[in-house]
Amino acid sequence: MKKLLLSIFLACLAFPTTGNAEKLNVLIQEKAAETYGVTLPDTGDFNIIFQTATVEEALAISAFWMDTNTSQFAANIITQDGIVRRVAGLAVLTVQVPVPVTRMLPDAIIAKQDIMIQRLPYSRVGAYAVIKAKDVIGKQVRRLLAKGRPIMTQSIMNQRIIDRGDIVEIQYVDGILKVTAPGRALSDAYRGQEIKIVNLIGNKTVMAIATDEGLVEIIR
Repeated sequence: MKKLLLSIFLACLAFPTTGNAEKLNVLIQEKAAETYGVTLPDTGDFNIIFQTATVEEALAISAFWMDTNTSQFAANIITQDGIVRRVAGLAVLTVQVPVPVTRMLPDAIIAKQDIMIQRLPYSRVGAYAVIKAKDVIGKQVRRLLAKGRPIMTQSIMNQRIIDRGDIVEIQYVDGILKVTAPGRALSDAYRGQEIKIVNLIGNKTVMAIATDEGLVEIIR
């Protein structure tokens, strides 16, 4: 109790005039950010919902408690009159995420105009949601994407340039030597992915790298 009174007294000395008062929600946001520390996402911000508060400004917060699992907080604030009051509520962590502007079907290629940036509660985003727009644009839809919902990493993939069963050109390059042969893909592949190809001339299976549509290269 003595320590609490001492901290309140020191805070009052540090903020002796009403000119130092700040918006209460800003003070709560700062304390909530301190609670999360290094785990706070880059685009993280807090939506403050007061359950018990009749003031909009305060000189300081003398004590702060928060449960990050429920977003509930309680704080002792020092009002402009130097009175200590208890306030409580929710500090809901939100983040900016790319979401589809319309429903997108499998195999569609995601373009810049297909997404928008939306701020959502962090609890709704999930650990496997894609946070940055650059990690979505140009990707191919693997599973149905719902309008306005976070995009899961497992719901998109690198753009497929070869489909299973495609007839492709196999290239082998060694210096100035270049050998080509027809082949058939045994699986799907995106650019830079390793893929099994049946050489249609010798009917042998080889490993190659998908380099372009209908084109694979055997790497020495």
